[in-house]
Order: sequence, then structure tokens, then C-alpha cells
Amino acid sequence: MNPLLKKIIRSGVGRVRFIMATIGLGVALLLILLAVQTQVNFDDLLHGKYNENETADFLVINKEVNKDNQTQKEKNVFSEADIADLKKQPFTQSIGLLTATRFSVTLESYSAELPFSTDMSFESVPNEFVDVKNKDWKWDEGQQDLPIIIPSFFLDLYNFGMAQSREELPQISPEALMMVRIKINITGNGQTIEIPGHVIGMTDRINSVLIPESFMKWANAKYGYHQQQQRVTRIVLKTQDPSDPALASYLQEKKLRTNEDKTRFSKARTAVNIIVKVLAGFGVVMLLFALLVFSLFIQLTIAGCKAEIELLITLGASPKQLGKFLMKQFFPVNVIIMIACALLIATMQFGACSLLKAQNMYVSPWISGYTITAAVAVLAMVWWVYKSTISKYVNVKTAVFSATG
Repeated sequence: MNPLLKKIIRSGVGRVRFIMATIGLGVALLLILLAVQTQVNFDDLLHGKYNENETADFLVINKEVNKDNQTQKEKNVFSEADIADLKKQPFTQSIGLLTATRFSVTLESYSAELPFSTDMSFESVPNEFVDVKNKDWKWDEGQQDLPIIIPSFFLDLYNFGMAQSREELPQISPEALMMVRIKINITGNGQTIEIPGHVIGMTDRINSVLIPESFMKWANAKYGYHQQQQRVTRIVLKTQDPSDPALASYLQEKKLRTNEDKTRFSKARTAVNIIVKVLAGFGVVMLLFALLVFSLFIQLTIAGCKAEIELLITLGASPKQLGKFLMKQFFPVNVIIMIACALLIATMQFGACSLLKAQNMYVSPWISGYTITAAVAVLAMVWWVYKSTISKYVNVKTAVFSATG
């Protein structure tokens, strides 16, 4: 019976229409799988264990100083409500409050070979937000040496600015700087103290001269020019993804400022997300259009074979048998298309992995399980559409024939 079915049904098939519908479905499937794989790769670049960048996870945030509030310091202080609101945001993992000195500080050199004297201010932050790991990073009352952490750009500013502009000033390496003893003069609350200190490390995370929290609490309590509750003007935000568009929008809405170099990728991420969504949207539209074309194609094929189907029914062919045969005629080509699309995506993924690796960025060389799942889900939907269409119109033709027979 099958050879006869195949010969009869093929007489009603329009080859050009079939090829066009097949191409449309193939392009739609490729776009959908490409959109899924692109999103997986993008997430891997942002959150993959080989792409983690610890320093990019910490942002120092402060309120924007402008012409309207520059003479009103209290407007640039974080309130408890501001801090509570920041803590509950989905992009916030934890926050650390930067504490500033409430006394005057001047630094001097003990060495005649490296003379300097400058006014300075210190800040402190909880140890979990400090990226310099050093056993000397501590202070207990009575200790006659204060450990200091400075921003890396301070040394660059000195070596390539001040040292270049003055002949008597030498350039200095980080190792040599950490050997220099510094005289720290503290004045406040009618008292003055001199305490030695030295630099134990440099940081790119916080652009401030840091001292241990224990010293800051002790010195502010003893030499602070006022004893009121500490005003918070800067916050260290730990976030999983500094490129999160929600974070950038929040900072803009609240008029908060941070190192824009760490958040600039949010614009690129937003653009990529839009492109991926548009790509997926085109894929879905093309898939629906291709399914519609195939449904009409199946209907036209069945309508064109009306007489032949009536003959087959007369010869004993059942609607179920006809339906199974039509599915075998139309559905397997979609499986082949899906496999071809998956192989093409896999090849592109391997190439992308090699190109990104050369730029010290890493994605898996293999096609994602999400992409394979999407392929199976789309294929299942195509099968259901074909099955429904064929069953519906074969049964209709059979019922019409039976009624008129």
C-alpha cells in the first residue's frame, strides 16, 4: 500500500512551494538557536568562573556634587533610608560604609632623601572590602606604627608627574615606598599627636588613603572635631555584575556617581540584549510564518489529492494510515534541518571560542544544553502543528467522502 500512497500523494505536491517553505523554516530555526546560544555565551562571559574579575565587583559610590548643593554638605550625606534602599536592590550583594577622619592630618617624611610634606585625609572601610592582604593590616591601641594603603595612581602621579618636574626628586618603586617611614601628625579637639606609619600596599579598588577601622574609631573619638554620629558620604558596593543595566539606571535615577569605567559595559550589555531579543523575535516570526506556510501547503496537498484519497479509502486505507504516511512525507525533513542548524551553530561556537580565547575571554567550545533543549522544544512544536493539521484535514476529507458515499 505504501508505494501506491507515495505515488498518489506526490502527484499533489508542489515542489517549489515545498522548497520555499523548507528554506523559511530552516532560517527561522537557525535564528532561534543562534539567539539562545548567543545569550548563553554572553552570560558566560559575564559570570563564568574563567571570566571573573574581582576588582570590577566593587564600586565606590557617592552623591553628585553640583552647583545647587556644593555649599550644603549635609545634602551629600547618605541617610539611613538611602542605605536601606541600596541594600535591598537585587544587584547588591553587600555594602561597606567608608568612614572619614574628623580631624586634621599632615604627612611628612623622616628621610632627607625623599622630602615631602602634605595635608592628607584618611578613610577606613570594613576589612572584607579591602583587597590588600597583609598580616600588618591591623592596629591596636598603643601600637606605634600605623599601616596605610594608598591608591596605585598616587605613586604613578608622583613618579610621572612630580618627580619628572623637579630634578631633586627621585622616582620610587612600590617596594622602596613600602620601606619609607612616614610621620603622621594628627590635630583635633585641642590636641596634637605624632605617630609613625608606613605604606603596606596599594589598591586599585578604592581611590582613598586607607587606615584600619580600629584606628579610625579610636582617633575620631579622641581627636574628632565633633562627636555626632558619623556622616556617611561614600559607600563601597559589592555587586555580582557591575554591567547590570538596572544598576546603571539606579545610579542615574538617584544621582549617584561611581567609577564609570566599571559600569560602561552596561550600555554594551543593553545593546547586546536588544540584539538578541530582536534576533529571537525575527526567528519566532519566521517560525510562525514557516509553520503557516507548511500548514497551508499540507492543506493544499490534501485538497489536491481529494480524488486519490477517496480512491485509497475505497481500497481500504484508514485515516490513521493516511495521517502516518503524510507525517513521514513532511516531518523528517524538519529533523534533518534541525540537525543541520545545530551542527552549524556548533561550528560557529567552536570558532567563537577560539577567537575569544585569543582575547583572554572564555566560553565553552561546545554547544549549550539550553540550545539543544530549545531545538527539541521547537521540533516538538513543529511535530504537533503537522500532526494536528494532517489529522484535521484527513479526517474532514474522510468524513465528506463517507457522507457522500
